[in-house]
Amino acid sequence: MPLSDVPLASVCLCVISAAGRAHSPCLWEGLPERNAGSQTRGCPALGSRQHWPWSAAAKPKGNCRVKAQTLQGPMAEEAPKKTGLERSTAPQDDLGLQDSVFSSESDNSLYFTYSGQPNTLEVRDLSYQVDMASQVPWFKQLAHFKMPWTSHKDSCEQGIQNLSFKMRSGQMLAVIGSSGCGRASLLDVITGRGPGGKIKSGQIWINGQPSTAQLVRKCVAHVRQHDQLLPNLTVRETLAFVAQLRLPRNFSQAQRDKRVDDVIAELRLRQCANTRVGNIYVRGVSGGERRRVSIGVQLLWNPGILILDEPTSGLDSFTAHNLVKTLSRLAKGNRLVLLSIHQPRSDIFGLFDLVLLMTSGTTIYLGAAQHMVQYFTAVGHPCPRYSNPADYYVDLTSIDRRSKEQEVATRETARSLAALFKEKVRGFDDFLWTAESREQGVGTCVQSPAPDTNLFQAPTKLPGPLQQFAILIRRQISNDFRDLPTLLIHGAEACLMSLIIGFLYYGHGAIQLSLTDTAALLFMIGALVPFNVILDVISKCHSERALLYYELEDGLYTAGPYFFAKILGEFPEHCVYIIIYGMPIYWLANLRPGLEPFLLHFLLVWLVVFCCRVMALAAAALLPTFHMSSFFGNALYNSFYLTGGFMISLDNLWTVPALISKVSFLRWCFEGLMKIQFSGHAYYMEAGNITIRIPGDMILNSMGLNSYPLYAIYFFVIGISCGFVILYYLSLRFIKQKSSQDW
Repeated sequence: MPLSDVPLASVCLCVISAAGRAHSPCLWEGLPERNAGSQTRGCPALGSRQHWPWSAAAKPKGNCRVKAQTLQGPMAEEAPKKTGLERSTAPQDDLGLQDSVFSSESDNSLYFTYSGQPNTLEVRDLSYQVDMASQVPWFKQLAHFKMPWTSHKDSCEQGIQNLSFKMRSGQMLAVIGSSGCGRASLLDVITGRGPGGKIKSGQIWINGQPSTAQLVRKCVAHVRQHDQLLPNLTVRETLAFVAQLRLPRNFSQAQRDKRVDDVIAELRLRQCANTRVGNIYVRGVSGGERRRVSIGVQLLWNPGILILDEPTSGLDSFTAHNLVKTLSRLAKGNRLVLLSIHQPRSDIFGLFDLVLLMTSGTTIYLGAAQHMVQYFTAVGHPCPRYSNPADYYVDLTSIDRRSKEQEVATRETARSLAALFKEKVRGFDDFLWTAESREQGVGTCVQSPAPDTNLFQAPTKLPGPLQQFAILIRRQISNDFRDLPTLLIHGAEACLMSLIIGFLYYGHGAIQLSLTDTAALLFMIGALVPFNVILDVISKCHSERALLYYELEDGLYTAGPYFFAKILGEFPEHCVYIIIYGMPIYWLANLRPGLEPFLLHFLLVWLVVFCCRVMALAAAALLPTFHMSSFFGNALYNSFYLTGGFMISLDNLWTVPALISKVSFLRWCFEGLMKIQFSGHAYYMEAGNITIRIPGDMILNSMGLNSYPLYAIYFFVIGISCGFVILYYLSLRFIKQKSSQDW
């Protein structure tokens, strides 16, 4: 086609470097150090053999950047002139659009740097064994008819084999590899949170000292794979509450607020600082912003070492890239960043300083990300043209288990590559492979200064139990009362149940309730509401269980302050619920008039529903899953319901049900409400033209509900509540509050 027939006024030409390198087989092959101005990167968009400059200023994001060049000749006359709006928006390229969407601040600005001593993390000849049977929850073992306490000698697998590396502040190390390569095991060992694992040999050193639980807690921040945040708090409120719990008590409120502002600015969260965090059920910030809030929670106490477990999991490619850019910027702020990641895309791979490629717990490559292609090319495995090195080399070293022959062949390939790398880095202090010669002194490790032991031993007084309690109860009430739909549903539920029962047992005017109807009404008042409360409380506790487990593990607070905050934090909603539920029934059913009977009636119902709440809290803390807790709670409730004295007379119960009835709060509630209604009050029953006066005490004696005075019944209900409260505290104190996703 003649050039004059082309209807375009401009053509997009790829901007290339004048000092472009010769073509190499891979997009990343043959790239020297980052600070070399002539380093280049391939341009897959047009299939060009030229390369992009590797410097940060010229590095493109996403697809190749293009610019329009006006053609000369006849085509120039056909080009339509741009309007003022087009001229104003044309200079903004796709890179600027990404940055404006992601953040309003410059990516190069550092708002919150680590000002302490430089940190080092060293792993020396580490071998770690994982007990696979211990990774299976005890309830799943029971489901497979296996006893949890029996030993499984053949269930141990090698998680890490002879791993060694050393990194310092200012570096970001990415651990990559296929599933089961040992990424999670490595992070568990470093953070000291590997359940069921055992270190066979080797040691971990942090800042020149052997790793201990106390040292890890002082120096290392661990960001888990799953975000666990209260959904109804805003980003700023979430960070502010954690700052009050995590920062030393000698910090003033102005200092805490400034720390929160610095973290928000550093993580580029200003545009959503006053937006709810949200979750899968509550609309809030985006997934990438929520992940940065999780990082900010750990960043508040300004740790020198930041460890992240698959931070890009569940994020789209654009959000994942921006998140890793944030981590790279944090590393430049004098921090040591270690993260595990599963096959990152090419532009994310280019942000890493160091890469550790693992398979079956062994090291295949450990060195600079920009030297990875050069290393594998030298050992006979060049990366194909325009391929992502992370994808290609993870696939190369993965174990293929589709057939026995393929598994043997891939294991042999991985074993030979691991042995080859071990030979190449033999004698190096940092165990890193570099492209330069070590004999010339290029790329060798610079010895870090001796660690200041006073820095890590200096005591920092965190908030005490009373301060923790005050912070936690304010946080819980703020989160609960922000959940307006749930509060409205609970209020509507209480009101609807009250009206239904009240009109069903309506007792005004000529309509008078019979003796049996009155007894049934009083039993239903105490028995109907707790059933709904059980499911609601258990569901709510299990939704917060993972957050509680992580915060207890991080040492934000202890079980005691959380226990009291949880118990007392239930009071406001509990009181409103009982008022909405109890008052309409009492007046619609025309129960015993008078202020004293009403207050006694209301107090007993309040105590019984509270007892049911703490029973549900104990069931939620005692058992690991929602289904098990709800089954246990409902089983207890049904046992108390059947032995409550209404379904069957207490005198006719045999030994075991009679014992259960002694601790049944429904039995004591029914007996107490009957005594309030009938004790000392005559009941008149009409039989034809005859009106028979029946003393209330006779009715109670006939039903076996007059064995204890009224005040003793209140003490019985309080005692049962205290028993469930103690069980709840012991469960929090001695049972790890793992959620189902953490097993």
